[in-house]
Amino acid sequence: MAKAFGRPQRVAQELQKEIAMILQREIKDPRLGMITVSDVDVSRDLAYAKVFVTFLNVNDPQEIEMGIKILNDANGFIRSLLGKAMRLRIVPHLTFVYDSSLVDGMRMSNLVSDVIRKDNERHHEE
Repeated sequence: MAKAFGRPQRVAQELQKEIAMILQREIKDPRLGMITVSDVDVSRDLAYAKVFVTFLNVNDPQEIEMGIKILNDANGFIRSLLGKAMRLRIVPHLTFVYDSSLVDGMRMSNLVSDVIRKDNERHHEE
């Protein structure tokens, strides 16, 4: 029987916290704005990590693409800070990916709210 919460999951959780702190405190690029690290997916050998990020207050696909490029270009700097913050034999190679689930969830929530509001208005008219 496999472990329910193995080492890759624990490392991913710790990486998520550390990367969020680094992005908040150390990355000073004004083009990035507010960034949220929504998830980290680590390979079984802990050599690679896919970091899912969301940009708050940014809806333009070109700005999102530029933000991901900036983060991927800062990969070495972020890895060096991770190496100092965490005790890992191998600091994973980071790949930043835009996570649209937060935006999609807000859009669906707004759609549901609109339908409920319209339904209530229709019931009050009758």
